[in-house]
Amino acid sequence: MNKEIGPIEDLIKKLNRLPGIGSKTAQRLAYYIIGLDENEVKNLSEAIISAKKNTVECSICMNYADSDPCEICSDKTRDDSIICVVEGPKDVEAMERSLSFRGKYHVLHGVISPLKGKTPEDVKVKELINRVEKGNIKEIIVATNPTVDGDATATYIKNALKDFDIIISRIGYGLPVGGDLEFYDEITIQTAMENRRRLD
Repeated sequence: MNKEIGPIEDLIKKLNRLPGIGSKTAQRLAYYIIGLDENEVKNLSEAIISAKKNTVECSICMNYADSDPCEICSDKTRDDSIICVVEGPKDVEAMERSLSFRGKYHVLHGVISPLKGKTPEDVKVKELINRVEKGNIKEIIVATNPTVDGDATATYIKNALKDFDIIISRIGYGLPVGGDLEFYDEITIQTAMENRRRLD
């Protein structure tokens, strides 16, 4: 007969399913949460529920935001003619911290990865093509991570947009191969943006 999972083990198991949370970290977090007083636990759970309930996907750039269109897409001081394509919302945060980009963004919510069964239909490439079709775009900067899947996605985007009269460039390789954009410091991201190269 299987032993019923207890509440602590259940919490650890659920925390362990979060990205970047290993079993030891999940255990530490679980015991930290249990050690909080009831009010703090309530505030934490309410913040999670509120974030889930009140966050929307911007209909222009696909980023998570608390309004649609998002603050960046609504900002008239930013350059509408340049779009920086990133894998996820955390990459937008990293780019914004670097102060190296004043255009608009497009969030793919993933990358094309045949080995993981991720096709172009699973990421927001079609929405990017729709934005380019509407005109006024002069350059697409593909800032997917320097990984095999990131490169495959960049190549797919380049081919999908080849018939449009726009510059398609790839973020410069000051970035370590295999790394994630969200973890790079501001100077590294600035350098990578300055050293972007045209995809031909």
